Amino acid sequence: MLELIENAPPLLIVDQAAKTFRDNRRPLPVLQPVSFQLAAGEFVCLLGPSGSGKSTLLRIIGGLATPDSGSLWFDGQPLTGPHPEIGFVFQKTNLMPWRTVLENVLLPLEIQQGRVTPADRARAHELLALMGLQGFEHAYPRQLSGGMNQRVVLARTLIHRPRLLLMDEPFGQLDALTRERLNLELLRLQTLHSKTVLMVTHSINEAVFLADRVLLMSERPGRIVAQVQIDLPRPREASQLGSAEFGRLTAQVRGLIAESEGPLPPYTPAF
Repeated sequence: MLELIENAPPLLIVDQAAKTFRDNRRPLPVLQPVSFQLAAGEFVCLLGPSGSGKSTLLRIIGGLATPDSGSLWFDGQPLTGPHPEIGFVFQKTNLMPWRTVLENVLLPLEIQQGRVTPADRARAHELLALMGLQGFEHAYPRQLSGGMNQRVVLARTLIHRPRLLLMDEPFGQLDALTRERLNLELLRLQTLHSKTVLMVTHSINEAVFLADRVLLMSERPGRIVAQVQIDLPRPREASQLGSAEFGRLTAQVRGLIAESEGPLPPYTPAF
């Protein structure tokens, strides 16, 4: 875990946030009251079954949805909508296919400022080089692999220097080897820029490898049922994936998930 400032106030506070949707005029509870905090520089993964409200929780923090109850605080101030210091990375890259890599990275600044300065262009080039995309500035998304496009998305998100990075299954559609490489890249970037990260994933291995803490969510309506402190040493390396400690932690997370789901119903043959 990154060294945190002792007794420093948390960067993010989620206090009893809950959400219910309406489905054909019937209530569909998605989130039970959820409470947790993130310290500055911390990497936390949200792990849980599909439909447990993980993405909804991220959208609430990112200002893309409003909780029905509860409150959120960012850097000591009420959080009631989108915040310029909170960046969001979705599973789908949603890059503009008619814009080049460089133009896609600069898009948030064009929208925010109405123009792009030479300093903005220099920062975009710097970020693309950091992502290993130097020489691809004038390529189009269709000319890049899925992993390269996801690096473009990361550069686009980092262009306005967010302090908190929300990531919703960002590598879920990639093959295992590309996913592992991007996990290592993400860890390097998080350490280099001291970012606070809250990431949704369905992969136990990914959560344990990346996070300082793993928060486990229940079936819908989602609530946090357990948390696991991940004490693997940093910087994280791919070799740790085969270590005994990594195996112990993944087994602990699996056990807690099994406990939260309860026993399986008895098997009844269909014939």
